[in-house]
Amino acid sequence: MMNLAYDLTLSRPKQIGLIVLQTDETLERDLRVLLPDDLEFLVSRVPSATSVSRESLQAMANELTQTASLLPVGATLSAIGYGCTSGTAQIGADRIATLIKAGIQTPKVTEPVSALIAACAHLGITRIGLISPYVASVSDQLRIVLADAGIEVTKFATFDEPTEERVVRIAPNSIADAAIAMGAAKDCEAVFLSCTNLRTLDVIDQIETQTGKPTLSSNQVLAWHLCHLLDILSDRPKLGRLFEPLSDN
Repeated sequence: MMNLAYDLTLSRPKQIGLIVLQTDETLERDLRVLLPDDLEFLVSRVPSATSVSRESLQAMANELTQTASLLPVGATLSAIGYGCTSGTAQIGADRIATLIKAGIQTPKVTEPVSALIAACAHLGITRIGLISPYVASVSDQLRIVLADAGIEVTKFATFDEPTEERVVRIAPNSIADAAIAMGAAKDCEAVFLSCTNLRTLDVIDQIETQTGKPTLSSNQVLAWHLCHLLDILSDRPKLGRLFEPLSDN
């Protein structure tokens, strides 16, 4: 047997961690589109119920530290994203950050709720229409959290679907039709498509074109906020005004 000599590569790509729900089929695909090609993301899956309720969302808090600890310890994770909008509202953004940092070292943690609040501030939005795939009670806490951040949900609509395997298969045209109708309301400055498992990227440009208003989605704002936290520019044409330079006017 011959022992081989080797060199260690000192340089490495910028890395982030991502905690994805066990039932989520969309977030990883979307972030490959939304994040810069040279930003490496590493994934750990958190156990999650197939049927979404406030109780099942809250239960994920018990698993977050262990899930975070399964991310590679040799990586240098500049930030970690937790991929659940309603779960964040239910558990609380600060608690999520504490639980994740107890499992893995990272300076920054974000999730779709903090990302949405930051995106609305960036775009000067204070009144949104909210579309959720889940039963209405799941979004109650999200609306409270947004109100506390100064964002009023002026319109709310739901596909009333509790089961994740059906949520991910809600047709893009159904999402677009609902968002375009909601965006027509004068008191709605933007439309937010809630849920990381909802397939929204292919219709954001269409909705914005027809409503003339920003369209935000859970995965879109999460990717944008991760880039924002790391001071990385991400130019993603046709994936929303959020990624466009702000006008000076």
